[in-house]
Amino acid sequence: MSPTAPTIVRWIRQLEEYRGLDRPVTAIEPTIRATFGTGARGSFLRGDWLGHALHPLLTDVVIGSWTSATVLDLVGGRESAPAAQRLVGVGLLAVGPTAWTGWAEWAEAPQREKRVGLVHAASVAVAASAYGGSWVARTKGRHHLGAGLALVGAGVAGASAYLGGHLAAARKVGSRHPAFADSAVAV
Repeated sequence: MSPTAPTIVRWIRQLEEYRGLDRPVTAIEPTIRATFGTGARGSFLRGDWLGHALHPLLTDVVIGSWTSATVLDLVGGRESAPAAQRLVGVGLLAVGPTAWTGWAEWAEAPQREKRVGLVHAASVAVAASAYGGSWVARTKGRHHLGAGLALVGAGVAGASAYLGGHLAAARKVGSRHPAFADSAVAV
């Protein structure tokens, strides 16, 4: 690895090669594959019917909702608190189906990418927990605590999104129709 690579690139490469993640990957792989990665369910969750991965589309709903809630918390004033709470809730409702589509892609990924994907999924779980706490705090009238928990969730979700972006962009994890393999496809 080039010593001139940015620090975060060196960290991600180290994560990709960290064999300490192989045991948990191996432990959950059969369950994930059976639950999300095979048959018609796996095909649907990977987005075969769409022509490319469904996961990135759904991540926009989760990240967009949670980011919008945080923006409202920071600049929207007290009158935007109900809207921010609803946005946190929308993200929480969408995180499950989004995770299912991610697991369907993960089931087909090589080992190196599965290591990163496992950390990505764990960080999504932490972010969702923070946003879940945010939603509960908001329902109890503790908007400031809810906003603070949302900020924590936003930080963790941002790190997780970086890992997911790495998998999609740098490592090309994600299903796509074979017709997209040719750069000069006739329309």
